[in-house]
Amino acid sequence: MSIKEELNIDKLPKHISIIMDGNGRWAKQQGKLRVFGHENGTKSVREITEACAELGIENLTLYASSTENWKRPKLEVQTLMRLLISSLKNEIKTLQENNIKLNTIGNTTDLPKKVQRELFDVIEQTKNNTRMTLNLALSYGSRDELLNTIKQISIKVKNNIISHEKIDESVINEHLYTRNLPDVDLLIRTSGEQRIINFLLWQIAYAELFFTDILWPDFTKNHLYEAILCYQNRERRFGKTSEQLK
Repeated sequence: MSIKEELNIDKLPKHISIIMDGNGRWAKQQGKLRVFGHENGTKSVREITEACAELGIENLTLYASSTENWKRPKLEVQTLMRLLISSLKNEIKTLQENNIKLNTIGNTTDLPKKVQRELFDVIEQTKNNTRMTLNLALSYGSRDELLNTIKQISIKVKNNIISHEKIDESVINEHLYTRNLPDVDLLIRTSGEQRIINFLLWQIAYAELFFTDILWPDFTKNHLYEAILCYQNRERRFGKTSEQLK
């Protein structure tokens, strides 16, 4: 029996998020520049996106670039932006054929204007697709997101739009980049690092974490199935006891 056949289709996570780490180290192992790793990492993006859609995963969020990535060498940042544009152009057909809607979270106003135009064009073309939503976290930082959320709510309280007594989790959720998404069920990080790195800190409050030594360009659909199988074999208690769940 294959790993895929072991999966319980009735217990799939509704929202998977992935920290796609290891492109640079993968390239170094090949004796290449870091940009070579980023170029090959796009192949894994395609394979994992298609695999999630085939399984019936409703939401997939990929950490494509963080607010901190702008501090990297200029050539690497330029390459990342170039790859983003070319990927969007190349993958629009795949998104349409697989009925996948593209969405973005993060401070996209920081992106180059050409990237913004290409990004929003694909978002517009796929807005009516219903099979799965692919969320690209671009120029994203969770602390930045929470700071912006606090500012927005504070302004509304000051202007008597919201009463401070009415602020609860639902109000906070409505002001996040992920306002239209469910909380993350499964967070995967590749490359062996076991850190969250400022990614969806509010949204992963009850997520199952899966860390793997596989570098992102080597991450295949079978590795995805392994992560989901591990998720399905865990008991998710959400603060309750095992007895309460039973």
